[in-house]
Amino acid sequence: MTDVAPPPKRPQDRILVAIDTPDEARAADLSRRLAGAVGGIKLGLEFFNANGPEGVRRVARAAPEETPRGQAPAQQRLFLDLKFHDIPNTVAGAVRGAMQLGPWMLNVHASGGAAMMTAARQAAEFQADSLGVVRPMLIAVTVLTSLDEDDLAVVGQQGPAADQVARLARLAQECGLDGVVCSAREIAAIRAACGPDFRLIVPGIRPAGAETGDQKRTMTPAEALAAGADYLVIGRPITGAADPAEAARAVAAEMTP
Repeated sequence: MTDVAPPPKRPQDRILVAIDTPDEARAADLSRRLAGAVGGIKLGLEFFNANGPEGVRRVARAAPEETPRGQAPAQQRLFLDLKFHDIPNTVAGAVRGAMQLGPWMLNVHASGGAAMMTAARQAAEFQADSLGVVRPMLIAVTVLTSLDEDDLAVVGQQGPAADQVARLARLAQECGLDGVVCSAREIAAIRAACGPDFRLIVPGIRPAGAETGDQKRTMTPAEALAAGADYLVIGRPITGAADPAEAARAVAAEMTP
């Protein structure tokens, strides 16, 4: 497995903002307004299916409004959240294609199995070498945060959720992936199973007092960091605010001990 840099020390750099919209203009506006206030943006299936690869490129390159004259705007770090899940050869091809977009992070479903995850990792390494770039962080989705034990039982997966997450996290680590997406409530189990250097990317984060929406296993930013999360994925509490950058700064302040 390629060495992964330690998580940043500044709280704001641990925030990855989920821009869940099919509206490219809205996504680009959020990308510009959040530049410097967060560690990166997450674009997923809703946006990708509406706008395609070129839309992703345009939003990731969206220039901050306050870029000094004569200075090239920095590209937002991009978490391309497409959750690949298919036969190994198809997923390997999808990873090679996604690498053309310059993602900082990519993900696959751990439930796709060992052969699929290994193929994804090998494809990312090969394509990174071919392009002369650093391989993106490759992570696996364990159990979606919208699911609880009752939901797992309905689809025939063995619960409780924390046990299923730990099983899938160990499998992802054995396949050479860098980390997993997981609920904050599974952090302790994954740390025990996979050690301190396995990266944990945690959605379902809601600032104190915020609505939980469709997330069933949530924590506040401060609780998640204290539990051992490396990166926090936060969407509507930031993107739905009148001033998204200010909302992001408030979340970062909540994360500061």
